[in-house]
Amino acid sequence: MAYDIGVIGAMEGEVAALISRLSDREERLVSGIRFYSGSLLGKSCVICKCGIGKVFAAIAAEAMILNFAPRIVVNTGVGGAIDKELKPLDIVFASELCQHDMDTSPLGDPKGLVSGINRIFFEADERAVGLLSAIAAERGIGYKVGRIASGDRFIATGDEKSRISHDFGALACEMEGASIAQVAFVNGTPFAVVRAISDSADGDASMDYMEFLPKAEEISTELTLALIERY
Repeated sequence: MAYDIGVIGAMEGEVAALISRLSDREERLVSGIRFYSGSLLGKSCVICKCGIGKVFAAIAAEAMILNFAPRIVVNTGVGGAIDKELKPLDIVFASELCQHDMDTSPLGDPKGLVSGINRIFFEADERAVGLLSAIAAERGIGYKVGRIASGDRFIATGDEKSRISHDFGALACEMEGASIAQVAFVNGTPFAVVRAISDSADGDASMDYMEFLPKAEEISTELTLALIERY
């Protein structure tokens, strides 16, 4: 069976509310990841918590695509601001994603290049981005559309954020989206990435993160639900 929509979140709080709403729910364990499938807002959906970091996210995306064949994969969750105009609880919808810790530049490559497919950036599904932008505007939620950078580091300092801004022009950073984007790309599956901002570009990101995480998860869930209904 091919599903309408697949949703991946790194943490329990990013997907728990979605899973709880599934009707006719079934569970299936694949590659150590538990997938929940069923009906949600009139769509057939499959949802999972992948765990934190690019490897877990890639495992989940590949297992989801090969076993459930969703028409689109949506990665929902929280991220840190790189753009200084963003404030906690704003939203970034990825237009494209890159891996800020992918670096073979000593060999003469540009930073972020994924060797073998020779790409730095992976473009999100335009229809999904347009729908998400319209939903956020209707609800009065502050948002931007632009580049998100992923890597296997929690980016906590202003210096680190300045480096990612300089090297990649990213609006936000996180730890899963670009690996899901790469897996989706090589499988020919459309994808979207939703990030609610949990910490600002200035100050101590770890302090902001703990304060704003629950509300950021709630907002990303709200927008993902609306996308499922409209897509």
